[in-house]
Amino acid sequence: MSWPYDYIIIGAGSAGCTIANRLAEDYALRVLILEAGPPDSSFMLKMPAGFASLGEKTPYNWRYETVPQKQCNDRRMYWPRGKTLGGSSAINAMLYVRGHASDYDNWRQLGLEGWSYEDVLPFFRKAENNERGGNQFHGKGGPLNVADQADPCPLNDAFLKACEQAGHKRNDDFNSAEQEGVGYYQVTQRNRERWSTASAYLRPAVERNKNNVHVISDALVERIILDKTRAMGVRYTLNGRDEVARCSREIILAGGAVNSPQLLMLSGIGPADHLKQAGVKPLHDLPGVGGNLQDHLDAAVLQFCKTRDTYDRANKLASLYKYWRHKKGPGTSPIAESGGFLSTRPGLAAPDIQLHFLPVLVVDHGRTRLKKDGYSLHVCTLRPESRGTIRLKNADPKEHPLIDANYLAEKRDLDTLVEGVKIGREILAGAALDPYRAEEYAPGAAVKSDSEIAQWVRAKSETIYHPVGTCKMGPDNDPMAVVDYRCRVRGLQGLRVVDASVMPTLVGGNTNAPTIMIAERVAAFMQEP
Repeated sequence: MSWPYDYIIIGAGSAGCTIANRLAEDYALRVLILEAGPPDSSFMLKMPAGFASLGEKTPYNWRYETVPQKQCNDRRMYWPRGKTLGGSSAINAMLYVRGHASDYDNWRQLGLEGWSYEDVLPFFRKAENNERGGNQFHGKGGPLNVADQADPCPLNDAFLKACEQAGHKRNDDFNSAEQEGVGYYQVTQRNRERWSTASAYLRPAVERNKNNVHVISDALVERIILDKTRAMGVRYTLNGRDEVARCSREIILAGGAVNSPQLLMLSGIGPADHLKQAGVKPLHDLPGVGGNLQDHLDAAVLQFCKTRDTYDRANKLASLYKYWRHKKGPGTSPIAESGGFLSTRPGLAAPDIQLHFLPVLVVDHGRTRLKKDGYSLHVCTLRPESRGTIRLKNADPKEHPLIDANYLAEKRDLDTLVEGVKIGREILAGAALDPYRAEEYAPGAAVKSDSEIAQWVRAKSETIYHPVGTCKMGPDNDPMAVVDYRCRVRGLQGLRVVDASVMPTLVGGNTNAPTIMIAERVAAFMQEP
């Protein structure tokens, strides 16, 4: 087949769906989107709380694991990542959070033209249809529907009152002039259904431009084909067959922080010495590929509840029926319903911890069920100093790569989490929660001193699902930069990376909205005359 496509997009996740939609605005362009996972057809992906019920055997999750984490008692950490149309936006908690304005100003200070907060705010607004209406911070009429929660658990009100009793201010909009404070999260839902990027961006693109936008699911891309320094096409497998697709303009790699560096390395693009060790012939030595890995590490304070006001005893069938019939009840929930952004010490330019409050006991990512009532307060450190890597296990595209988040390698990360846990405990001890509070399940009454909390953090902390940075954007003088400020892969033609892997530093908040913004920003670069 000879040059049938103008663009090939690898990965139909948050970034891939977004950029597909924007490219498809030109009806003359032929666009191919290749997604390794199946279509997002399950009802459990439409019902907001359904993602919590997908279980271990779901085909919609890559189910990655890290290598043993040295500073976390040599534990292998579970890393769920979306593997379907919509990517992780199809299985996440739907929280609409952008990060702090200073995160983007910092990118600009690193030499990335066009990425200051003032530069990116128009693209957050362009993406958004906020049901509260548009203003200087929020968009109206964009593809991504942002809504207030439909039917949150009343226990959140007691939690937020306890936060105020501990001296933390209420904030009804974490994405406006001020991030600090506590409140309810807004969610990417529409008509009380999950509104993933497949719903917001991909399906409208296909419907609008049926002849020229092609989506192939269950297609595992094994290699990007290079002709000297130009990306020409991709090799992928479909139904056990090897297939090749070629393109005349650009290949856009949108696999995310794990898959994008993995595919670059499988294609011979990356640190030459490592590629040789993994059995891959180096074609383009790019030392930064797979480096700079950052993630939000999370510690959860778990409290038993003496009433039945939590979701723990919610009858699954009854909740399913209530949602199906009335779009009400626990089925509408993002599970992490309220929370906020706080500072562990005075004088910080931006909050350094984030809280997620869940009116349910969640242990081991929900894979273990406790038959008791309770609530969970997740605390994560927002700007980790530790850096990890993605590396190839071998040259087999079907093998998961070696993920080393290198959690807690830097002492500041541990110190921040310990302070965050203490703040979380203080909140949960507030008078507003007196009618509900039973004993603390974790860390537990025996864990008191800073060193005991630190030991518990090493034993129990987990990802809160925000890996970024492994194909980082950087200026010309940064030897570890993988892409330039327009996300073009350095030293190659016709290849971009557009997803969370290009973030030079992790933003202070959930990463889905920033990933969509990145795709909107790069699409605008590509559409410039």
